[in-house]
Amino acid sequence: MDRRLFIKSTAIATAAMAFPISVQSKTRAMKRKFKLCLNPGSIGVKLDQKGLLEAAVKYGYEAMVAYPSELQNWTNKEITDLNKEMKAHNISWGSAGLPLDFRKDEGTFKEGLKQLPAAGAALQKVGANKMNTWIMPTHPTLAYSANMKQHAERLGECAKILADYDVKLGLEYVGPKTLMARDRYPFIHTFGECMELIENTGQENVGIQLDSFHWYCGEDTVEDLLSLKPEQIVTVDLNDARSDLSRDAQIDGTRELVGTTEVIDIKSFLKALVKIGYNGPVRSEPFNKKLNNMDDEKAMALDIKNLRDVLEKSGIA
Repeated sequence: MDRRLFIKSTAIATAAMAFPISVQSKTRAMKRKFKLCLNPGSIGVKLDQKGLLEAAVKYGYEAMVAYPSELQNWTNKEITDLNKEMKAHNISWGSAGLPLDFRKDEGTFKEGLKQLPAAGAALQKVGANKMNTWIMPTHPTLAYSANMKQHAERLGECAKILADYDVKLGLEYVGPKTLMARDRYPFIHTFGECMELIENTGQENVGIQLDSFHWYCGEDTVEDLLSLKPEQIVTVDLNDARSDLSRDAQIDGTRELVGTTEVIDIKSFLKALVKIGYNGPVRSEPFNKKLNNMDDEKAMALDIKNLRDVLEKSGIA
């Protein structure tokens, strides 16, 4: 029911007048389950895993990304201490990047695949269960069907290994049309195509990595988001598009902090996540030069403030 109609049609409207404005706002706000996640690389910040936890606590993040290459070298005591500190501050795990290159030749892929079990075991040991990677929307030599087959087979192999460690793999489609001329053959760049690739892997632990910028550039819809079950989403990236460029002219490497230009309908995007009950990590990925050049402390302070401001403006608590 529309919020205004609800208030008008019940006695709550009268009772609400007796409460402070802040309480009324909390009463009306949509309650979220997802966690605001610190992903330092996307905002130009460099931190190791311990420094990442300290920063998450300091600035009020609710989750942080995992570094499996670092964690796999930790002692049991270091891991115990980390998890204890995370629990004390209610910090959960975000998603780690897939640590191999599946886009090049078969030899490179197979060599990278050998390293994946150690990464999966490191995540399982600390209680993390998510990895993600992106899909290039073109290919220099493979036409669409051949590229789909190769991606499905290779990412399916990755997912099989990760399943042994209870890790999900999220796939991110890349939407800007300006990238489509990069190579001879176009490939997936929309929500529907990404869901087709996920299905073609044949693995139950493969889901989608949503990105508001790619959702916008791919001309995808709120209905697409609402068609998802929460467990199908591995992680979510938030950002905004440039106001000086049309949708078709957007450039992948130059975005804005979410909500700053309001080119993307982020309110509808976030409300759809709340409506379906998504409870995973939500993080910034603006690829913004000004932010990247900022002092680390200032960048994190600005990032978390921006994320919370967008939630408030969207009517989400």
